[in-house]
Amino acid sequence: MKYRVITITREFGSGGRTIGKALGEKLGYDVYDYEFVKKMTMESGLEEDYIKEHGEDANKKNLFSFMWTNAGGSVSDQLFIAQREAITNLANKGNCIIVGRCADYILKDREDVFHVFIHADMDFRAERIVNKYGERTDSPEKRIKDKDKRRKAYYRYYTNYKWGDATNYHMSLNSGKLGIDHCVDLIMKGMDDTL
Repeated sequence: MKYRVITITREFGSGGRTIGKALGEKLGYDVYDYEFVKKMTMESGLEEDYIKEHGEDANKKNLFSFMWTNAGGSVSDQLFIAQREAITNLANKGNCIIVGRCADYILKDREDVFHVFIHADMDFRAERIVNKYGERTDSPEKRIKDKDKRRKAYYRYYTNYKWGDATNYHMSLNSGKLGIDHCVDLIMKGMDDTL
């Protein structure tokens, strides 16, 4: 069976989005990340800025309350439900790569989906985000820790799984050690080898 969908879960600054884009170009697959935000905005009726800020991680200011009191029909829950539906619809269309947004969990029971986790050491990630996003008030390491903490909380809340646990993926790659291009090649090889 051919893998029609690839999910890429990634640590902040590890290059997961870049790997997804390069992989999409090589395979001829559509890639959904920022593009997904626009699709969600149209389908959910929620504001684009809200989706960008809360679409795959807990709100920084309300991390504790998000984890313990975000029940019922909250806006966060509405966003996750709309996101789950959009991801399922994209997967049904096939031949796509979905970056982040709990797509690995949402599509975990499908046989035609290949799941990848991208990680790297702190030095690689810090250098990468400074080059990509520029200087900010916070140190790159603080930004990375904060973003990853928020992603972990969001993922745990909506999936009850541990974010980044290698058992949830077909492949886990260290982009800092392997390089972006080699990660792309390994994913393609991994997909072929598991067919």
